[in-house]
Amino acid sequence: MNLSRVALPFAAAACLLATGCASHPYYAVAPAPPPYAQPLIARADHEGFRLGSENGARDAYNGYGHHPERERAYHDAPGYDPALGPYGPYRDAFRTSYLRGYDQAFYRR
Repeated sequence: MNLSRVALPFAAAACLLATGCASHPYYAVAPAPPPYAQPLIARADHEGFRLGSENGARDAYNGYGHHPERERAYHDAPGYDPALGPYGPYRDAFRTSYLRGYDQAFYRR
């Protein structure tokens, strides 16, 4: 009976330690980007920054407030070419670049 009182806590501690070690997953290296990503993202960056800069400068000049998410270009993400790849990554990269260009032009950085 004394052995079970001593062995039980050690067995429980060993189980907790073993399950704690298994809870840390191993993350593999990220896969290489698909072949469409480079020209698609480059075009989205260029178009987004260009339009964001134009619209930010216009809004600053006219005294409008800083509202880049309200602009039609932000929502529509123009300049997309389906031959380059899927729309989702293009739209996300376009919007990020649009906001960067808008901020730089609006605040004249």
